[in-house]
Amino acid sequence: MTLAPTYRRPPDPVKITVDQYHRMIDAGILQSSDRVELLRGYLVKKDRSDAGEDPLSVGKRHARGIELLTDLNPKLKRLGFYIRIQLPVTLSGFDEPEPDGAIVRTVKEGYSDRHPEPGDIACLIEVADSSLGIDRSVKQQTYADAGVKQYVIVNLSDDVVEEYSEPEIGQGRYARVTPYSRRMRIELRLGSKTLLVSVSALLP
Repeated sequence: MTLAPTYRRPPDPVKITVDQYHRMIDAGILQSSDRVELLRGYLVKKDRSDAGEDPLSVGKRHARGIELLTDLNPKLKRLGFYIRIQLPVTLSGFDEPEPDGAIVRTVKEGYSDRHPEPGDIACLIEVADSSLGIDRSVKQQTYADAGVKQYVIVNLSDDVVEEYSEPEIGQGRYARVTPYSRRMRIELRLGSKTLLVSVSALLP
């Protein structure tokens, strides 16, 4: 006799909060070597590899892309901002990603007792090769719903920079997507100020 299944889909996964995530880290349940971040309440593996390489590796082009982001700091600091590299930002009770770059407002006390939140953030940046799919989907949804005004993907696969602006909060998307080639410049919007950056200075 064949018994019919009692359910037609897998059980729903359980979401965890940012607070629970921190407690898991403090208790040693999660280690830095686990290389995870919290997106939409789920633990997601960070992928910083070049396309076709071991996803646990850090790709050479990805690493160079990160170095290029750090070169923005002198100009940003003159405008009252700076870039944090691969460090957490707290976007909601269920979201604490670690973007490749987070351009944040300089605050007197620094961020010693908390991570930057949406009100502190001018722009989030991802350097993407094998991670391009998740950066365009889950990351875009998360950043848009948090109201991050400018999201930039340094797209290593297609040798372009993609700018996402005008977040549609609750819709998980940006109303405007603009691609930039190497010969163009992108405007980073820093509150009432702007910084024009050559796209070629962002692409390895």
